[in-house]
Amino acid sequence: MKEIFARHNWTSSRKVALPLLGALALGAGSTMALAENGPAAIRAQPAAASGDVSALVSSVQPAVVSITVEQLANTSAFDPDDVSPFDFFFGGGGGPKRRSPSPHVGKIVGAGSGFVFDDKGHVVTNAHVVDDASLVKVKLSDERELKAKVLGRDERLDVAVLEIQGAKNVPHVSLGSSAGLKVGEPVVAIGNAFGLGGTVTSGIVSAKSRTIGAGPYDDFIQTDASINPGNSGGPLFDLKGQVVGMNTAINPSGQGIGFAIPSDAIREVLPQLLSSGHVSRGRLGAQIQSIDEPLAKALGLNDTRGALVGDLENGGPAARGGLHEGDVVVAIDGQPVVHAHDLPRMVGAHAPGSKIALEVKRGSSTVNVPVTLGELQDEKESKPARQAQPSSSSLGLRLGNANGAGALVEDVSGAGPAAGVLVPGDVITEVDHQPVKNAAEAKAKLQRATNDKPLLLRVEHEGLGRWVAIDRKAG
Repeated sequence: MKEIFARHNWTSSRKVALPLLGALALGAGSTMALAENGPAAIRAQPAAASGDVSALVSSVQPAVVSITVEQLANTSAFDPDDVSPFDFFFGGGGGPKRRSPSPHVGKIVGAGSGFVFDDKGHVVTNAHVVDDASLVKVKLSDERELKAKVLGRDERLDVAVLEIQGAKNVPHVSLGSSAGLKVGEPVVAIGNAFGLGGTVTSGIVSAKSRTIGAGPYDDFIQTDASINPGNSGGPLFDLKGQVVGMNTAINPSGQGIGFAIPSDAIREVLPQLLSSGHVSRGRLGAQIQSIDEPLAKALGLNDTRGALVGDLENGGPAARGGLHEGDVVVAIDGQPVVHAHDLPRMVGAHAPGSKIALEVKRGSSTVNVPVTLGELQDEKESKPARQAQPSSSSLGLRLGNANGAGALVEDVSGAGPAAGVLVPGDVITEVDHQPVKNAAEAKAKLQRATNDKPLLLRVEHEGLGRWVAIDRKAG
């Protein structure tokens, strides 16, 4: 059995990374009022609120399901020696595979978790749990095993909705508010750990709004409640018996560190998944990057808050609205953008075609930029911006003329301050906001630049632009 567990090694980025050229959004559309009073609705027992976990478990566990998934696979190329124990426990496409007698086509069987959230038998789980599934079965707490249909998947948030076929009298739970969670608050995780089914663990909320590099919408609840392979898609409950998160990721090299998608984020996308099977998101058309202290100094900023615009899509929504490369987005519709990774979720609160107002720092001025969002296309993913990392002591660069305007970085000395910031193949197009035509001009501008603040460079690599700051006094 291949144990399915989401974002298995959270230190590894997914295909969709934060500074996407277009995909700066979360789910759009109205929120959904989930059923709480249907005939099969589960109500948390009063004792749970006073800390009686056993009463809580008795009240909510009937709505938690174990999911079995079958995938068709070409087994002729299967080699057991290629299976890594790490892959088995934490995913990554490996894991023991149980094959059919056919030498060409077999079945890969995986396990996950989920929970019923309404009286129609709809189940929420992780999108990766049902990825490429040829057959999905749901096992209820009363031992009934029923087929389920995948109604919709949202790979970016890693959420899927299933419909249990022929479901009658299936208990369900309600989504609570993850925004109201407090660090230190007790929580309970229930799921199909290691395919064993019905495993209950408890802990506290260790942190909120965690960014772990899993995708563009990272906003995880961190918990020390034990989460294991097979728990993917299972609910994280507060002591009121409401779902406040969906267990999704762990750190395979740590203990007591698990991550759950907040219930508020799940609630945002459910209406679209139920109605259309996919989530339509707005597209800003800007590649962004975070701001470190050297960049802030080089840009003349007082702090590192906001999202720096590294590049713009030609003719894209942001460019048409008047956003510039080098702008720092500090607010959207009056809501502060504290970190660069906040921007995708904030843009995602709006549907394609929506008009948003960006508050932008541009040099010493603050301007408002109105943008009409485009629509994000699933098949178009762009390359993430590389983050500038400060290095130490003469620039240590060998420059040549680029094809077109700019100075090509041919080599970077490991002892110079540009090490770790610039790489061979980078093209310097600006020095402290001054355009560079060739290598000679770049060298002259670099020599004339003062040392009172980090050197600000505009750099392009494989068609994508970014800003970097080099502190020549460091080291």
